[in-house]
Amino acid sequence: MPRKTISLFRMPAEWEKQKSTLIGWPYNKNDWPGKFKNIPMVFAKIISKITLSQKVNLLIKNYSSKNTIKKMLLKNDAKIRNVKFITCKTNRVWMRDTGPIFAKTKKNKNVLLNWKFNGWAKYKNYSADNKVNLRIKSYFKGKIISPKFNKKSIVLEGGSIDVNGQGLLITTKECLLSKIQQRNSFLKIKDYDHIFQKFFGVKKVIWLNKGIVGDDTHGHVDDIARFVSSNKVFLAFENNKKDKNYKNLNENFNILKKIKINSSKIKIKKIPMPSPIYINKVRVPASYLNFYILNKFVLLPTFNDPKDKIVFEIFKKEFKNRKIIPINCSELIWGFGAIHCLTQQEPK
Repeated sequence: MPRKTISLFRMPAEWEKQKSTLIGWPYNKNDWPGKFKNIPMVFAKIISKITLSQKVNLLIKNYSSKNTIKKMLLKNDAKIRNVKFITCKTNRVWMRDTGPIFAKTKKNKNVLLNWKFNGWAKYKNYSADNKVNLRIKSYFKGKIISPKFNKKSIVLEGGSIDVNGQGLLITTKECLLSKIQQRNSFLKIKDYDHIFQKFFGVKKVIWLNKGIVGDDTHGHVDDIARFVSSNKVFLAFENNKKDKNYKNLNENFNILKKIKINSSKIKIKKIPMPSPIYINKVRVPASYLNFYILNKFVLLPTFNDPKDKIVFEIFKKEFKNRKIIPINCSELIWGFGAIHCLTQQEPK
């Protein structure tokens, strides 16, 4: 008989109470070739909005850049007392994938899960990002744990999973099981099920198929499907049958509508995709699903698209107790990530 997996921890849902948000300041101009000039200001706007809701732990490369950053934050009306500047070298800014994933012990204490990071099995310069968690652990309460399977470190990015905090996790086969940009060649579906149960308290894993075109992570789920309550998922959907995303997103919808929790189906709300965005003839992974839920707000990426308003209204209806704050991500997305990618929440 197979051994029963014991859940050591529970990963809270994003809408549960948060203590702080982890963000890295952008320095790498190569991530936004030709468009870096406005990027720090976009970050300053995002950080400033978060400070009105909770604390921000901001990773900066060196102490000498602190004053410049501080000025930019104040220009955006940040509550500067809510910003903790932490000197920590990074290669990139995508803390969702490089920062710790926080989980809770049975006694409701936080633990920092230090998954291995390998540059999405695509980029070679990731050594500083892989050390972030060990460098910042003293700023957080809770033990740091580096998950292993059969004595091997596991690569896992926060953007590749989403949870409802009550035993459900959603991910994609394209990201975790593909031989392209392969994260863990030694893991199969049943191994991931075991890992997610052990470290996140997951009882059921929903495997969608593929992510969106232009996503350099090869299938992150936080661009296509997000839990907004314990039994409801916002799902990216493309209405244009000629668009490259149509087939894959429709397939994900068909997978999800068959899933049941305790004999009832998951509620699905289709979120339209923005019209395709090309920068320097490259299609970028623009999606409204890359939003971030905070204690008081939801930060929603927008793209100067007529659908921005439609999506804003959908979010307003869903998140009745939180203010929806649109953030223009038309240039930010040139770095192949948006608001969810650059944030990581610490639960209360």
